[in-house]
Amino acid sequence: MPKDEELERLRHRRMSELMKRLRVKAGEEERKREDPKRVLRAVLTDRAWEVLKAAESQYSEATCRVEEQLAHLVSKGELEGPILGGHLLWLFRRLGMNVRLETRIRILEHGKLKTIGEKLKESQT
Repeated sequence: MPKDEELERLRHRRMSELMKRLRVKAGEEERKREDPKRVLRAVLTDRAWEVLKAAESQYSEATCRVEEQLAHLVSKGELEGPILGGHLLWLFRRLGMNVRLETRIRILEHGKLKTIGEKLKESQT
């Protein structure tokens, strides 16, 4: 019987080690699933957030995958430096997602910003 007890003790120790490894691995995976927006906050500049928001509203699932991949590349150090809005827009278009942005043309006149419509109305009167 002592051998059975020793065998059971070794089996129990081995199981506890395996459970510990599993918990550590699950913790690593949890860290890997870090919020992509938090990772991208360090590299997205200019109008990139506006482009990302427009892409999310138009192509939600695909944009989520693009965010995850970009965050993964940034985390691994393969993608560095600022990502400008134009670069991000180019990427989405290369992926076949024609992201449409709201475009407004405004004119600065005497310290006031005016739309083209307002400017035309003024010139007609």
